[in-house]
Parts: sequence; structure tokens; C-alpha cells
Amino acid sequence: MEVGLTINEKKTKYLKCTKDIKIENLNIISSYTEQVKQCKYLGSIINDTNSIAEEVKERIALGIKAYYANLKFFKSRFVTKGSKLKLYRTVIRPIVTYESETWVLKENIIQKLLVFERKILRGIFKPMKENQTWRIKNNEELDKLIKHEIQSTTSKPRD
Repeated sequence: MEVGLTINEKKTKYLKCTKDIKIENLNIISSYTEQVKQCKYLGSIINDTNSIAEEVKERIALGIKAYYANLKFFKSRFVTKGSKLKLYRTVIRPIVTYESETWVLKENIIQKLLVFERKILRGIFKPMKENQTWRIKNNEELDKLIKHEIQSTTSKPRD
């Protein structure tokens, strides 16, 4: 009778996260285990350089998928902008920012996240017609609209 841990040799891999230890191949009970550059652990991508760029890239891709899954809702003229903003804040943004408390943000990653958010917000607030031409809203206009929507949804009296 065997008691203990059984290791699946085909599925087992290892990730080296330090530069000081030099490991060529890991030998576990006469079988060699493959070293990988990155792996997914508890829903987050961990890599050998401790960079979060791949994680943020995947989170943004998941946020885009969630947006397009709800595109009918976002494009509907019967849904208010406030409701669309609530959907964005409660469904899409949490997907993108999952486990972001542990991220060390660099300027280029912050820019990628802001570009994603602005893209979604421009889809919600639509282009505007000015002097017989259509143009998209700039960042300052989006900020004002968001503040206005937040104030109008929070200042409604409750029965």
C-alpha cells in the first residue's frame, strides 16, 4: 500500500523566479521536469521576470471580450448612459482589475489601462456632431460626462 504524493510526470513543470540559483534540469525520481518561462496560478500569470505586462495584456483582452459579449446592451438606444456606466463599473472593470492590488504599475501599463477605459467610455458616450462634422469626445469631455453621470445617479432622492 502506497501512501503519499503521486506526481504526474507529464503535467509537472517548474518555474524559476530567481537569477541566483542555477538549475539546468530538475530530476525528480529519475524523470526530468521541464522548466517554463511562465505559468498560470490562481488565475494570474506568473513569469520568470516577475513582470506584469502579460497579465495586464490578458486582463485587457478579457475586458474586451466582456464588452463585446454585452455589445447589444451598450449599443441599445433604450438603455440610459447611466445604466451602461454601471454595467461597465460592475462587470467589465472588475474583470480587468482582478488582483490589481498586487501590481506594480509602470507608466506604459497605466497608459494601456487608460486607453482601454477610454475606448469603452467613448463607446458609451458616442461621437458628437459639431459644425456639421462628427468627432469623438476628448479625455476632458469624457471626464466631465462621467462626473455628471455619477452625480446624477447618486443625487436622485429615494422613496
